[in-house]
Amino acid sequence: MAHEAPTEATKNPLLSNRLYDILKYLTLIAFPALGALYFGLAQIWGLPSAEEVVGTVVVVDTFLGVILGLSTKSYNNSDAKYDGHIDVEQADDKTTMTLNLNSHPDDLALKKDVAFKIKTQ
Repeated sequence: MAHEAPTEATKNPLLSNRLYDILKYLTLIAFPALGALYFGLAQIWGLPSAEEVVGTVVVVDTFLGVILGLSTKSYNNSDAKYDGHIDVEQADDKTTMTLNLNSHPDDLALKKDVAFKIKTQ
């Protein structure tokens, strides 16, 4: 079988799963919580530069949100979300389907969900 050059739909996603999960946690939970904590404590204890610190956190958080959005779009446009593909061939009145896995079949048993891309010929 000939090796195909990657197309826009088969390129790797922008971020790895682990990096995406870390950035998502920071963006959705950690940075907003830290900003709120500092702002609250600054009001109670008179800590310096509350608006500047929170403004900086919001700017960094917004930037990371954009990176996550681009990564999500990249992931959705890639084949990374699929565990393989099913080739469907139509010949006369017969349909043949071939399952092609991206990893060892035993790996599927460890997953909660699996997804396959359908390729018609």
